[in-house]
Amino acid sequence: MAIKGNVKEQTRSKIKVPRQYQVLIYNDDFTPMDFVVNVLMQIFDKEESAATALMLSIHKSSYAVAGVYPKDIACTKAAEAVRWAREEGHPLKVEAVCQ
Repeated sequence: MAIKGNVKEQTRSKIKVPRQYQVLIYNDDFTPMDFVVNVLMQIFDKEESAATALMLSIHKSSYAVAGVYPKDIACTKAAEAVRWAREEGHPLKVEAVCQ
């Protein structure tokens, strides 16, 4: 048997970029500012100066974006922040929302 030519098969793979979710931290009158700064530093990997600036932004408005992540990471970080807040007795509201 003779082979008449090489057949090249082209495959194209499309990689979907995962949807990004914003993690929002909301202002309240009960959660201490120091605690919010610690959450931003420990969970969202912010430097102290950036965490303080973001905390003040949250304090002045109704909320601020702590970070933007794929869904699983955003939901995990939001849940971790809420869990920590509840352990400390604070009503901090943190949620992941699709952009």
